[in-house]
Amino acid sequence: MREAAMHEDLALNLRLLCSYYKSIAEVCRRLNINRPQFNRYLSGQYKPSANTLRRLCEFFGVEVHEILLPHSQFERLVQVRPQVSQAPQPSASRHSEHLEHLAQAGSADMERYLGYYFEYYLSMSSPGQLLRNLVCLEDRDGQVVYQRTERMRPVKGEPPCHNRYQGVAHLLTDRLFLVDYETLNRHEITQTILFPSFRTRVTRLTGLKIGVSDSSERMPCCARVVYEYLGPDIRMRKALALCGLYEVDSGEIDASILEAVRNTMAPGEMLFRARH
Repeated sequence: MREAAMHEDLALNLRLLCSYYKSIAEVCRRLNINRPQFNRYLSGQYKPSANTLRRLCEFFGVEVHEILLPHSQFERLVQVRPQVSQAPQPSASRHSEHLEHLAQAGSADMERYLGYYFEYYLSMSSPGQLLRNLVCLEDRDGQVVYQRTERMRPVKGEPPCHNRYQGVAHLLTDRLFLVDYETLNRHEITQTILFPSFRTRVTRLTGLKIGVSDSSERMPCCARVVYEYLGPDIRMRKALALCGLYEVDSGEIDASILEAVRNTMAPGEMLFRARH
């Protein structure tokens, strides 16, 4: 009984300490602690390990024996320590809160989209050619992140060109939003919006991509894009070997993919639109 009461008091004490911050998400972010695990502490389901408990106490400015006190006693103790409410706020906290809200809103149905994809679109820097990249979506601590790898086939007399993009993915209402940045040179941010799959099995996703041409011109461009699902596990070297630029008439790319990424506009269209 006493152990159960201690768990309940600890949960109440943690919730009291968190109330001095803008949100629980902010506390988890600053502590670098997993949000679902922290929620278990707040609900009284689990007691933190000794090491985690020490980290929590150092962050909130209390002693281990104090945070285990009965809640009414702990509440009086905190009231005479106003410094708890004066914890410095990180300059990026507001921006991070927005990202946290997006992650919570769009994470519920993302599991079915995890895995590897080939990405196809007409190159922004090599007009008339099609680019095939490798994309991997994975879950990290409740947030869907991804890596997009461009691996250009070497041209005779020139070194090979590789670009690697890191980003986050959100499913909001009925659209997939992917935002990433180029990690090697940090000279580009791209956004991709895809139609989700309404079938039981994910096969292809279509949409639009906006970015900057990888050339001295650095022209902002928009292109139709196709994501072809490969599965949760792949032969990485084989998949990367198939990435690169292709001539549209090479016969190496499926005709239905070529048709889906053509950047044509129908008569009377006033906006460049994605295709289902």
